[in-house]
Amino acid sequence: MAIDPQLIELLHLEAVRHAALGEERAAHVAFQTSTLAALLDGAYDGDLTIGELRRHGDLGLGTFDALDGEMVVVDGEVWRARVDGTIEAVRDDECTPFAVVTPFSADATVAVDRELSHDQLLALATAQAPPGSRMQGLRFDGRLAAVHARSVPPQRKPYLPLAEAAKSAQDFMLEERDGTLVGFCFPAFASGIELAGFHLHAITADRTRGGHVLGARVGPGVLQVGALTDLHMELPPGVELPDGRASAADAAALDRLENDPR
Repeated sequence: MAIDPQLIELLHLEAVRHAALGEERAAHVAFQTSTLAALLDGAYDGDLTIGELRRHGDLGLGTFDALDGEMVVVDGEVWRARVDGTIEAVRDDECTPFAVVTPFSADATVAVDRELSHDQLLALATAQAPPGSRMQGLRFDGRLAAVHARSVPPQRKPYLPLAEAAKSAQDFMLEERDGTLVGFCFPAFASGIELAGFHLHAITADRTRGGHVLGARVGPGVLQVGALTDLHMELPPGVELPDGRASAADAAALDRLENDPR
């Protein structure tokens, strides 16, 4: 297993294979299966079940085998946002090729008493991050005034690289209603392992709509931010930790896939 010593030090990173996976569930620890680099290369079949994933956290995001929709983990429940934005509960025996969860614990809770743009929400989350923290988990509960979202339909083998597969993704708007945004912020040096910057998924309070967030206007509501001190990772067969940061081409592809509203 090729491990970059600098990444281990900067992220307090621990990586194991499935056979060595424990039952750990510690506050301020993010748990992840696989890497963004592997997903970019088309590694869409995972060896971790949703039931196993839920043992490591109650808030998070990711995707499912064959890239079948966007995962939203909130209050320990796992939901799939399909390509049309509809939501369904996910069985514990399904698998994931990529997901990140944490037993969420807020270090800062701030009331949002007015509507915020997407950029204003992210700026507020940045301002509320504990000093010195490199990684954060976050959750917003309240009014989702407008959410521009995206999801991806299931892929067929032989799988195409993510940049090609994502061309089948569909954008849609979530109608105004109450709901929750969940997500993470990872540092630039984690690119390749994780998506650098903010990554958010949305789900409505009635659990009928959701998806990957491209942009949003939210509020009033409550924003919670919690520091993540460690990143623990399960590596599926054939997946290794990247030896250094993602290439410029991969970083640009990830940015287009996750942030470009087309």
